[in-house]
Amino acid sequence: MTDTVVEVDGPLTGEELNVLFRAAWPGHRDTDFGPVLARSLLRVTARRAGTLVGYVNVVGDGGVHAFLLDTTVHPDERRRGLGVTLVRAAAEAARQHGAHWLHVDFEPHLTAFHERCGFRPTAAGLMALREPPGPTGPLG
Repeated sequence: MTDTVVEVDGPLTGEELNVLFRAAWPGHRDTDFGPVLARSLLRVTARRAGTLVGYVNVVGDGGVHAFLLDTTVHPDERRRGLGVTLVRAAAEAARQHGAHWLHVDFEPHLTAFHERCGFRPTAAGLMALREPPGPTGPLG
């Protein structure tokens, strides 16, 4: 991972995200990421040879809570610690932005990954406001 550049709030385009999400999330449909990026507190990207290979988004509540979203690593880059690196960089950047708490929701099979990132399990609630998307990735 020594030739991978991890950056907070570096340049990023919606097309780059669509390329990464198509590779990482089977069934991903191209999305207009403009509104997502406009509402981010921060984002962390990873690039290898200039190509986007990892991404995580953090949104905030305007106070002390921040929320981790869309942690994505290109399939060719997985199982090398890049996801943990992205999340830890996002946590540090969120702390520097004034957040006291970083929240994340995840499916049970991702528990070990999130524990490696430093999260501890908590009870939480979830209410579906729409039909859940199929296996198309975090943005449906």
